[in-house]
Amino acid sequence: MPRNRSQLKRHSNLGATGLKRRKRSQDPMAAYDQLPKALRLWMQEAKLPWSPASCRAVWRKTKARGDSLEQTLASLDRAEAATLARTAKLARSTKLARSSTPG
Repeated sequence: MPRNRSQLKRHSNLGATGLKRRKRSQDPMAAYDQLPKALRLWMQEAKLPWSPASCRAVWRKTKARGDSLEQTLASLDRAEAATLARTAKLARSTKLARSSTPG
């Protein structure tokens, strides 16, 4: 039996991630449908299950800077890479903690 939540395997469309889940304030499908087509296409190919709100925040931030579509999609790719790195770091630290625990 797992000792804490971080050791639980998630058997849903979220995959096996130790990242914190957040409550949604609106219907995620309606929010998804309201996103620009290019952003929805990016989300379909993403390696992680992004929320429409997270993607919209990155999209708006980059568009406010005047970034092109290519620059905006590159920002999303960098954000995803950073999240994947954080997940890998969490997994390594959890694995190290388990291996150093006696018993």
